[in-house]
Amino acid sequence: MEFDVDRLERVEGLMEDFANRTGLDGTSVPKRYLWTDAFAVCNYLSLRSARGEQAFLDRARLLVDQVHEVLGAYAEHDPRSGWLGGMDDREHSRAPTRAGLRIGKQLSERGPGDAFDERREWDRDGQYFHYLTRWMHALERMAEATDEARYHRWAVDLAFAAFDGFVHRSPDGPPRIFWKMSIDLDRPLVPSMGHHDPLDGWVMAQVLMASDHGTEAERRELARRAGIYREMFAGRDMATGDALGIGGLLVDAWQLYRVLPVAEDIAPARVAELVDAAGSGLDLVVGQRQLEARPEYRLAFRELGLATGLRAAGRLAGCAQSSSRVDPGRLEDSLASISDRLPLADDIERTWLRRENRKFPAWTDHRDINDVMLATCLAPAGYLGPAPHGESQTEVTS
Repeated sequence: MEFDVDRLERVEGLMEDFANRTGLDGTSVPKRYLWTDAFAVCNYLSLRSARGEQAFLDRARLLVDQVHEVLGAYAEHDPRSGWLGGMDDREHSRAPTRAGLRIGKQLSERGPGDAFDERREWDRDGQYFHYLTRWMHALERMAEATDEARYHRWAVDLAFAAFDGFVHRSPDGPPRIFWKMSIDLDRPLVPSMGHHDPLDGWVMAQVLMASDHGTEAERRELARRAGIYREMFAGRDMATGDALGIGGLLVDAWQLYRVLPVAEDIAPARVAELVDAAGSGLDLVVGQRQLEARPEYRLAFRELGLATGLRAAGRLAGCAQSSSRVDPGRLEDSLASISDRLPLADDIERTWLRRENRKFPAWTDHRDINDVMLATCLAPAGYLGPAPHGESQTEVTS
């Protein structure tokens, strides 16, 4: 589907506008935002795969370097200066993610003595665990696409930084992940834990452990951290009624499937369990008629995250039909239970491809993230990655 000419032209247009607006084209000051840029890197990989043009890979490389240059340093309006973690130029060039990466919010982070304001906190800088996992994913996709080990190494450095900075184990309680940390990773800004943060950390650890570019030493360290992430989400209900969260569960299921049976820490049934959790959430979304609300009252990027997850589920269904790597009955039953929901991806796409629906503040106020995630939904190959070796890339759509 992602190689349809009309779809690719739309993706090219969206990504060209994004590059111009955010300074990636080199004519204006770069404006980087970690979540959006993680998807954008993968979109350029989609275009490179489909078009076969080196220019798109060059764009992906440039974006990675720009993110590390901008978000790996203190903001211009910050009284601090230099690279995060106190690195010198040589250290940062070698390990740009070792101290994490800023979110890219316009307002400075809350100071140690400032009162907490939940509304303003959304606009303040810092570090988000779930943004760091998205950047790990983008870097590992770059490693896969280019066969260059440095991208994998940077992803692993970031995985270690995220764990060491965000995971907290109290003397009298289980480990947990702080939702938002300060730029220096020295104090929590929002101490609550994101519903899927431990799962995301565990999945990324599995993906990085399965990499061809990994070493035994880093695999041991990743495995130790993966065990603690698993402890945090073991027994928890992963179901959610949030569209973006549901899409994330389906993408996680696909990513786990891709690394089976290389990853030793994954019970094959885990893939089906994530599909089941997503199915429960889809029932809520449909039952509450969330996708039938007027476009001006909807957050497009969250729905487009769901649509991308449904694309992942379609690919998973296409592979599972002929796979011997998981229990086909268990997984096929789970996928069958959501098969009638897969066309929702097309419905979401059609809604946000209509120009009249992209004129409301709900779209224009978040244009960068909305445009980039619409492009991901239209051409998801770069974000999702190829099917495991020797398996069909066929996508089931209904």
